[in-house]
Amino acid sequence: MSLMGNWSYPTAVKFGAGRIKELPEACMQAGMKRPLLVTDKGLADLPITDAALDIMEAAGLGRGLFSEVDPNPSEINLNAGVEAYKAGGHDGVIAFGGGSGLDLGKMVAFMSGQTRPVWDFEDIGDWWTRADPAGIAPIIAVPTTAGTGSEVGRASIITNSATHEKKIIFHPKVLPSVVICDPELTVGMPKFITAGTGLDAFAHCVEAFSSPHYHPMSQGIALEGMRLVIDYLPRAYKDGSDLEARAQMMSAAAMGSTAFQKGLGAIHALSHPVGAIFNTHHGTTNAVCMPAVLEFNADAIKDRFDRAAGYLGVDGGFRGFQNFVKAFNDSFDIPRKLSEMGVSTEKMDALVEGAIHDPSCGGNPVELTRDNLRQLFDAVI
Repeated sequence: MSLMGNWSYPTAVKFGAGRIKELPEACMQAGMKRPLLVTDKGLADLPITDAALDIMEAAGLGRGLFSEVDPNPSEINLNAGVEAYKAGGHDGVIAFGGGSGLDLGKMVAFMSGQTRPVWDFEDIGDWWTRADPAGIAPIIAVPTTAGTGSEVGRASIITNSATHEKKIIFHPKVLPSVVICDPELTVGMPKFITAGTGLDAFAHCVEAFSSPHYHPMSQGIALEGMRLVIDYLPRAYKDGSDLEARAQMMSAAAMGSTAFQKGLGAIHALSHPVGAIFNTHHGTTNAVCMPAVLEFNADAIKDRFDRAAGYLGVDGGFRGFQNFVKAFNDSFDIPRKLSEMGVSTEKMDALVEGAIHDPSCGGNPVELTRDNLRQLFDAVI
């Protein structure tokens, strides 16, 4: 094992119930006087969004809003957002919402001062150095779900509308300068979103914990993140007004995103092309894929999960953890197969190609090939 790594950790986080009221101070801290709030279509007309806009307006920050954001945001959404940003004379972005709103908002800020197409900044090698850092506007992130952890991430996932591929766009300055994690904003999440986003956080932690790369800090964060999801997702699912459970799930989401600096793996390599082609919910797709990937990686990860299971409150070591995951999914009415979500094998070649080229492949503890990816897709579909 090589004891080498390049590490960075999250940003300033204002965590706690009611802290959305500190949005004006966060804008001042980030140097914004005329921010654009970017969120998705589903959130645009909800009370939590109106309340945030009211707070901005009362502080003299205007109430700039852009909400043409699809569940799997594309460069079409991005181009429209950048146009709205420039037309409104904005000087920063408040990325507000779940993964789609956060990812698109971060990219609007990133692309607001770039001259190259967004695909030139895909997370490949040192492509991020192509960007003009002076052209990246400041970003504040306000998550309203507890799943992706994009609020503490340095990348966004954007779907190429022409090729139906999900691309990871990376730059260190895409990390928001201030994050407001207010669990009160997540109280209104419906059960299926609570489950899907919570299991997304769980998948991030499981894959980071499974990754073969050396990053002991992320390893510890991934372990504790798994425990928080196991302990608190059932409570948040049962009672959406349980603020302690909502807060712990927000922590788990940020921890998952922090931990996967260590790497992701086959779960995400499978789910990214599935989401791009069939427009499925990302976290739910991850959850469906997890049991098959755990079995696929069993020989490589058994020992570490044997050690972790007791801490997680799971009997039976790795095999007990596998059985727990299946029962955990069932408890949230997660489908057993992707076919129940409208996914078919008719586009198998495109799925395999999308998966083999996904950056997540590099973090899987067992080498992924076209042949074994095809077998995995057969198993999960």
